[in-house]
Amino acid sequence: MEERTFNTAGPQKPKLHYSIEPLSRFDLDDILMLIRQERYFVLHAPRQTGKTSCLLALRDYLNKEGKYLAVYANVEGGQASRNDKDTVIRSTVDTLMGEYRLIAKDDKADKARISAMELSTDSVLTQFLSLWCQSLDKPLVLLIDEIDSLVGDSLVSVLRQLRSGYANRPAAFPQSVILCGVRDVRDYRIVLSNQDIVTGGSAFNIKAKSLRLGNFSKDNIHELFMQHTRETGQVFDEDCFPIIWSATEGQPWLVNAIGLEVTYNIRENRDRSVRITPDMVERAIENIIYRRDTHIDILINILKEDRVKRVIQPMLTNSDDAEDGNIPSDDIQYVEDMGLIKCERGKAIRISNNIYREIIPRELTWSTQRMMTQQPLWYMNPDNSINMEKLLLDFQQFFRQNADSWIGSFDYAEAGPQLLLQAFLQCIVNGGGYIDREYGLGRRRTDLLIRKPLTDGYGGPVQRVVLELKIRRGALETVIAEGLEQTFAYMDLCGSVDEGHLIIFDRSGEKSWDERIWHERRSFAGRDIMVWGM
Repeated sequence: MEERTFNTAGPQKPKLHYSIEPLSRFDLDDILMLIRQERYFVLHAPRQTGKTSCLLALRDYLNKEGKYLAVYANVEGGQASRNDKDTVIRSTVDTLMGEYRLIAKDDKADKARISAMELSTDSVLTQFLSLWCQSLDKPLVLLIDEIDSLVGDSLVSVLRQLRSGYANRPAAFPQSVILCGVRDVRDYRIVLSNQDIVTGGSAFNIKAKSLRLGNFSKDNIHELFMQHTRETGQVFDEDCFPIIWSATEGQPWLVNAIGLEVTYNIRENRDRSVRITPDMVERAIENIIYRRDTHIDILINILKEDRVKRVIQPMLTNSDDAEDGNIPSDDIQYVEDMGLIKCERGKAIRISNNIYREIIPRELTWSTQRMMTQQPLWYMNPDNSINMEKLLLDFQQFFRQNADSWIGSFDYAEAGPQLLLQAFLQCIVNGGGYIDREYGLGRRRTDLLIRKPLTDGYGGPVQRVVLELKIRRGALETVIAEGLEQTFAYMDLCGSVDEGHLIIFDRSGEKSWDERIWHERRSFAGRDIMVWGM
């Protein structure tokens, strides 16, 4: 028997893939209650979270239970027709008919389609569903996937036709409809062909509830990797799992991508006698980020959207915009639905996981990094550690010469100083170390931890350097005092840190470069901290 693998493409197939039971990933009792109560509702989650696998498992569960006829349909094919609503409606009907035929092996849906096409072009979907339901001996449950891939007039037409037959359920319309997509229906802002804007809430005001499919738990991650161990004998060091959790916080595609990378794509690890260690997991994460797989490409494209930029840019600039109420709540909800941020009660809004925190500044400066000529060997000490003072002195000169021209070309220009420094650091650290990044709304700084292994292999000595990035707002001594306290706190949190640096960017434009470029050594709570002005 061929060994199973970690899945990063399409729905789970338990015979082929290590799997977490899909029905365990949401509250099945809650969903069954909504179906019993003849409710129409939404199940949403970010892309590549496992929505389709869960819908297919729910379809099979309902059909095996026997109380309902459950039909799954992916309507993404209608996206290409955009505002051609008649074509999209016909495509939706044909998709539903084809999926039913696979389950029931009869022509009831075909007959309903033929009759509906003869009645009215404005209500074909409503008529089709009504005639189809009347021909069935069980109530119909529809699971409609990728609903928010439809746009404009077409999406409004589908939503309104589902709404128009609602009162006739279950005898002459589906007992329950589950709409599944990336976003909640309330967040649909639909631009019609006449440029009018319709919200999803108004087009589909019969929604009873919105359910969100969550990420894997820590236990889920451990179980997934233990399936590989049980079936192949390959052992994971227990220290791997905190790294996997911090990197992904349970995002299913990322979890599976790390598993696939560390057990298969790193070719030497195909030998199942090789024990998987934390440094191998770190290497796998770096490979995934650098390779820019499909999931990463989707993330990059999302970053270009204005609604996303309005939320992410203040995070990168250490802004207090969220606290001041300057970011629309709808934008924050949208970016959360995209899976980019986490909004936890009583906590600052933050990027969802360490991989995303790493990807965002890297991708926003990708072309800049490729144009930089700095060589890592220029900054290496004899013991293979990085000479941070030499590096930051060179960056000051680089920043002075290039800041105005390069920052102006960034999509996220307001975050330019922090991004430019991170691009410079990435060129030096790349391939021989790691940068851990902490930033979020209301934090008033960006924390960076550089980890540079001094020897090959897991468990050797590691250089650890903290950098605190701040934009000058107010009197310099006040900013320095606050920054020293924050830098020390982060050094204390990281533990066993070799050195700390506080970097203050002055973007006021009131001073010359000679006045803005400086550095000095300060002391806080018994620790030396280098302070750099730029």
